[in-house]
Amino acid sequence: MGLVLLYVLIDVVLQFLPPHYCVISDAESNLAVGPFGWVMNLNFLARALMSGCVVVAVALTAPASRLRRVGSVLLAIGGLCSAALVFFPADVNLPGEFGMTPRTTVGLVHVVFATSGFLVVIAAMTLLTLWIGRRRLVMGFFVVALAGLGLLTVSLIVLPQVVGLTERLCLVGILGWTFALCLELRRLGLQRLDGTKAAVRSRW
Repeated sequence: MGLVLLYVLIDVVLQFLPPHYCVISDAESNLAVGPFGWVMNLNFLARALMSGCVVVAVALTAPASRLRRVGSVLLAIGGLCSAALVFFPADVNLPGEFGMTPRTTVGLVHVVFATSGFLVVIAAMTLLTLWIGRRRLVMGFFVVALAGLGLLTVSLIVLPQVVGLTERLCLVGILGWTFALCLELRRLGLQRLDGTKAAVRSRW
């Protein structure tokens, strides 16, 4: 959960640092291009680590099922896609350009990893949301992520001037879902621990 808060904090701080990308029109990945780009690259790695931590937490939580296994694998793949962005920086739009159209091979690879990461993580969220059950906060952020992905798709086609905003809405859903899921896993873990303690006491 701490990694989620750290990720958001770094994202916000970077918006106020040179070269001052626009939160509405510029993709989040642009933050990795510029004098403080290395900080955003660390954030990409933190997002990968975050995915790994969630996978471990999910693996330690009952019940085991196919939904849990497949969802965990997809989430791990999404984390790897995030880590790959460190090595393939985005092509920043030229003045007057909008959207996420790459101009170089490296930029194209970045778009492939970024797009794949989003789609794989959404798929993982779908499966793990079904696995964890109808938890209001988890479900709420899942819906936000889905809405963000839909609006991002539409904006790429119809209104690229707001791609940055719609992408960040999707990210809010993903990060919020991650935080909510971790809270739920923690609650389930504490319940299991209390149950174990009660069982031990009953033997005495």
